[in-house]
Amino acid sequence: MPSLRLGDIAPDFEQQSTQGPLQFHAWLGDSWGVLFSHPADFTPVCTTELGLTARLKAEFSKRNVKVIALSVDPVDKHGAWIEDINRTQNAVVDFPILADADRKVSELYDLIHPNASTTATVRSLFVIDPAKKIRLTITYPASTGRNFDEILRVIDSLQLTEYHSVATPANWKDGDDVVIVPALQDAELIRQKFPKGYTAVTPYLRLTPQPNRA
Repeated sequence: MPSLRLGDIAPDFEQQSTQGPLQFHAWLGDSWGVLFSHPADFTPVCTTELGLTARLKAEFSKRNVKVIALSVDPVDKHGAWIEDINRTQNAVVDFPILADADRKVSELYDLIHPNASTTATVRSLFVIDPAKKIRLTITYPASTGRNFDEILRVIDSLQLTEYHSVATPANWKDGDDVVIVPALQDAELIRQKFPKGYTAVTPYLRLTPQPNRA
């Protein structure tokens, strides 16, 4: 099947997980979601990633984000792996891990790349908004762990730009100045939307303090 693209509706599915049968769209509800895949259970890089995800629970929660992982191994193997993760990573994994032994979800999300492996899923991640649209995709090689600071940064950007007429510049972090989108040209509307004012570096590059910050 063709790869999923930004703006596509994230495929719905029902699959077994460490928290029982799970209907994906219903489970997401009105939340944002992060779905991320792992090549297999008991792999070292994935162990660190799942442990860090668990330790970042408060950061995801305050952004109204639910996290869900996937591996092609069965539920009982997931359970044993979670015990290892909790013990070695000083964490409590309390989010679901999908047991995709039949590769149903892996095929829906194009997670098996034959030139990398004919059986193991690649290390892909999807950020999904409350309308179930895919807003970000990142695919890492099996040897490289994810940067969770970047994942949280992008979620902050997506949520900010969803509700304000701004974009975020290179290396932006929450609290930094943002860019007024070029489509917004009406001077009076700009003054209303950005009462803190703005700096016009060029007619198309206009910087303003982050609008949802005091």
